[in-house]
Amino acid sequence: MDAERLRLLLIEDNLPLATAIVDLLHAQGHVVDFAGDGVSGLRMALADPPDVLLLDIGLPGLDGISLCQRLREQSDRHVPVLMLTARDAMADKLKGFESGADDYLVKPFDDAELLARCLALARRHRAGQAHLLRVGPLCIDRRSGQAWRDGQPLDLQQLPQRILLALAEAWPRTLTRSELVQRLWGDQAPPSDPLRSHLYLLRQVLDKPFAGAMLRTVHGVGFRLEAAP
Repeated sequence: MDAERLRLLLIEDNLPLATAIVDLLHAQGHVVDFAGDGVSGLRMALADPPDVLLLDIGLPGLDGISLCQRLREQSDRHVPVLMLTARDAMADKLKGFESGADDYLVKPFDDAELLARCLALARRHRAGQAHLLRVGPLCIDRRSGQAWRDGQPLDLQQLPQRILLALAEAWPRTLTRSELVQRLWGDQAPPSDPLRSHLYLLRQVLDKPFAGAMLRTVHGVGFRLEAAP
């Protein structure tokens, strides 16, 4: 199995099935968030877009078709959606695709097929992204991880570089501490304050040599990038 690590959001109201899917994905090293209803699931998908959204159709509060339509209308980026459903009629599949789904998997499904489809969707989505990500004077090459500010290369260690990429991909939104910790370490976060030293190192490279600070602390919320410091 590919060692690529994905951030996934599962929206499924069948708790035993949801538990089995989460356990399967965790066993492969992926990070999984979970919602048991459509309303909270849509809120989570918009607040922190995952690499792939696993979406049941028959959900309480907001069904999967309506959720996918609203996600397409409201999200500022394309979130790959894999619909999971027991409805195998062609009309149901077409309705799912018309709502904006990228792929469709009928229950019951094979574990290996679910994993393969998640990886394929994530790679397809990333392949369509621009390699260069720009936020004001900051430029990041997604392929190499190299970053520049005002054309000057930034010599970043691995974790500060990952923090910077997460903040740039979320820009202009603020990322909470818990979101950053989850993004970096999943459920294996080190004790005490795992972000403090890495944020300090990031500021030393990203901001200290320049006239203004791009990395901003939003007190009581988290951190974000300032495009025009």
